[in-house]
Amino acid sequence: MQRQKKPESHYIHRIGWLRAAVLGANDGILSIASILGGMIAGNASNETIFLAGLAALSAGATSMATGEYVSVSSQSDSQEAELEREMIELTQDPEAEKEELAQIYVNRGLDLELARKVSQQLTAHDALKAHARDELGISEIILVNPLQAALASAASFVLGGILPLIVVLASPKDHLYLSLIASTLLSLVFLGAIGAKAGGVKILRPILRLLFWGILSLSFTTIVGMIFRI
Repeated sequence: MQRQKKPESHYIHRIGWLRAAVLGANDGILSIASILGGMIAGNASNETIFLAGLAALSAGATSMATGEYVSVSSQSDSQEAELEREMIELTQDPEAEKEELAQIYVNRGLDLELARKVSQQLTAHDALKAHARDELGISEIILVNPLQAALASAASFVLGGILPLIVVLASPKDHLYLSLIASTLLSLVFLGAIGAKAGGVKILRPILRLLFWGILSLSFTTIVGMIFRI
């Protein structure tokens, strides 16, 4: 008896929410930690540091959600417009569209006769879906949801940004800056590992990428805080 092959695991279907979530969490950690680091380096009071971080957390979450929603909505509108145009072309000249689809398969390596058979069968099954996937490059996997992306981005920003605030509240004044830096870098390592695991890739490169930009961001705001020290 032939052994049934175990279904393969793929991660591409996660790309929509994964991108928004990782971007939001990374921005939350870096934005809030960098602001707090600059305030600490500028010798601000604990109350001022916390208030600045809280205000940045609220503004950042709103900004991330708005930006993600507008950006993804624009992409979604473009996809819908392309699908509408394709539907009109299929209605007006279905034979020409069928031949166009066959030519796409020829360009991918099929002989013309087989390409026409494939085009015929896929068109009979779902013409718009076939053209959306093979002509326009739009599939169910990459269809975007603006609200989902906005909520994922805002929620992940808050989850990422609240960590530096907790560190500021919990750490003694003498070790505040070092605690903030250490916790931020550890958070970025954790975030890079989670993002890599969810995306099915090796973890080293994402972690190093986040650490590089994290150190750069923290360095800039620390220098600004020291220059304009209160």
